[in-house]
Parts: sequence; C-alpha cells; structure tokens
Amino acid sequence: MKLRTGDTVRVIAGKDKGTESRVAKVLRKKNKVIVEGVATAKRHQRPTGQTMQGGIIDKDMPIDASNVMIVCPECGPTRIGARFDDDGRKYRVCRKCGSDL
Repeated sequence: MKLRTGDTVRVIAGKDKGTESRVAKVLRKKNKVIVEGVATAKRHQRPTGQTMQGGIIDKDMPIDASNVMIVCPECGPTRIGARFDDDGRKYRVCRKCGSDL
C-alpha cells in the first residue's frame, strides 16, 4: 500500500464520493484506511475512568484503500509512482506531473 498517515486523499467510491480529507490511520494488514470525516458511524461509548464522557459518539470507520486516490497539490487526484535517488532512497512521485508527493 502506497498511502501514509497524513496524506490528502479524495474518496472515489461509496457514499462519501468526492470528499477530500486527510488519512488519519493506515491499516496495512486489512488494506484499509481511516479518513477524517468519511464513513462516520454512531457508536455507543461507555465512560471509562474520570476523564472520558460516555454517550453516543461519531466514529470514523475504515474504508478500503482502493476507494481513495492521493491528491497531488499541483494536478489533483492521481496515482502514485516511485523513483530512486542517487543514494538509493525511494521517493513517491505523481504519475501525472512527476513531482514529489
């Protein structure tokens, strides 16, 4: 999976299609990502300890990684490619314009 936490992505399938937001968490073993404000569900939360308040909360649920595309700051939603530096370091690049992501 080529997505990382903090990437800006656009949802391309599902009920939140067209929404742009940040990736909050990447679940590599399940091939899913949690995107802020996307696929929210109501969950009942029990109060734990003295700091957390119980009640019904909105929780962001995981969506499949194939349903999001990374957004290049210059050309919009794109696929991710890779290039290697002279030192052997790997960089993610935009497939449309070739700039680093």
